[in-house]
Amino acid sequence: MSDDVKPVGWIASSLKDLRAFPDEVMDEIGHALYEAQRGGKHEAAKPLKGFKGAGVLEVVENYDGDTYRAVYTVRFAEVIYVLHCFQKKSKSGIATPKQDLDLIQARLKTAEVEYEEWKKLNKK
Repeated sequence: MSDDVKPVGWIASSLKDLRAFPDEVMDEIGHALYEAQRGGKHEAAKPLKGFKGAGVLEVVENYDGDTYRAVYTVRFAEVIYVLHCFQKKSKSGIATPKQDLDLIQARLKTAEVEYEEWKKLNKK
């Protein structure tokens, strides 16, 4: 892992949503994001199905009978973007609901635009 730490960008309500999680879940997801910022991958981070090659990962944390997820992308060279944080409500399997996948896809497009703006502002 690198000593350089990439900044984290928060798309839409992802930061507010993460802050609503239990402290233990926030800590674990925060640790996973920190590892991503340093160029590594947390043991709980897995590629999100349906986003082949896009560098979209999810961290799944179980706490007190509930499941929490944070989805982020390492697709951009200089910034980690958190796309979506949510508590999984569905009782029908472990698959991510289509509504959440659609939201993640839309937020990934938003992250692309924000990254281009970020690059313009941070030219070296």
